[in-house]
Amino acid sequence: MDKFVIRGGNPLRGTVRISGAKNSALPCMAAALLTDHEIALDNIPHVRDIETEKRLLTSMGAEVRIGTGEASNCTTICCRNLSDPVAQYEIVKTMRASSLVLGPLVARMGLARVAIPGGCAIGGRPIDLHIKGLEKMGATIEQAHGYIEARASKLKGTHLVFDKITVTGTEDLLMAAVLAEGESVMENCAREPEVVDLAALLVAMGAQIEGAGTSTIRVQGVKSLHGAHHRIIPDRIEAGTFLIAGAITCGDLIIAECNPDHIRAVIGKAEEAGARIDVLSAHSVRVQSDGPLRAADISTEEYPGFPTDMQAQYMALATQAEGVSGIKENIFENRFMHVQELVRMGANIRVDGRTATVRGPSRLSAAAVMCSDLRASASLVLAALVADGESILDRVYHMDRGYERIEEKLRNVGAEIERLGNVFAPRPAEARAK
Repeated sequence: MDKFVIRGGNPLRGTVRISGAKNSALPCMAAALLTDHEIALDNIPHVRDIETEKRLLTSMGAEVRIGTGEASNCTTICCRNLSDPVAQYEIVKTMRASSLVLGPLVARMGLARVAIPGGCAIGGRPIDLHIKGLEKMGATIEQAHGYIEARASKLKGTHLVFDKITVTGTEDLLMAAVLAEGESVMENCAREPEVVDLAALLVAMGAQIEGAGTSTIRVQGVKSLHGAHHRIIPDRIEAGTFLIAGAITCGDLIIAECNPDHIRAVIGKAEEAGARIDVLSAHSVRVQSDGPLRAADISTEEYPGFPTDMQAQYMALATQAEGVSGIKENIFENRFMHVQELVRMGANIRVDGRTATVRGPSRLSAAAVMCSDLRASASLVLAALVADGESILDRVYHMDRGYERIEEKLRNVGAEIERLGNVFAPRPAEARAK
């Protein structure tokens, strides 16, 4: 099992290039199920979740080709000969996003059998909203033996109002609606950039969609979709993570190939905490920090609010800030699993329900710590970068689910970080398409 060994104390200086968004690539790959024509996706990150999605689609009969050389981040998918519309538990048990195949399979094949998914243990992410929406579109849903089975001769357009904002629910039902008969109106939709990116791909495939990126999306169903070529947006969470890395290490870091508009909430809080952030262009930002950091409160919210996927990383920053920072987690009920590991490194953190209180600055010391989920892993990496001594992070396969070669990117800007083991060996960073 791979480990990271990190010696803290080095300010990060240089340029980091951001990979494509894993949380956009996954639904876009699932969208290929909607057509028998080829879908080409550029800027796909090479991370574990993408490998899992490839296995899932291949198990259904899809042809999935991961590019090499100059096309190393281009994936082509052709679902012309789907033979088995089943998302097997052995494949999906490590990835909650596997539920995204439910809507497109029912829409195109009239049948889907999807294992109730797994993934990070950060709290309940039930797919009941997916099920309710598909039932309103005319699907019959049964659940047994850990699987959800959905059947429909032809989905019908309908009016959906989500009980609560759900990103995967919005994406799944959007994909179902594009092949449904008639018009669908979806209200209280997620507004995340990943939803907008999926809609852009679907429109390129011939779908008729209005309102993506707002709370109300209108879809006029079409009979069929065709192939398309689409570029995945930059990963805003990776960009935010490196922004925090630059600030926490008192570094000078340029974050390139990102979208600054997608990380406005993180930029705002980093500035409030004392970092200097300059938006250099539509594709790059610079973070500098040479003075003491200041405490600042955050409260996670749906986009465009402060993202729950950045809460753990911000908590690491708060351990180095002067004063008391309040961190409220409003999205998931069990997303403070990194707290105990940060405390073991010397952080002063108290948790009361969904609120954590961080008193700083704390002098962190190196320790052997355990990664519990994807973003918790990132927070421990950030803490280790400023801790005295050499930290060992175990179970970094969580990190590999969503960050492309993070140890290489950090090492290139001055971090002392080494991977022990070679269980997951993605393509070298220099082989990425320029």
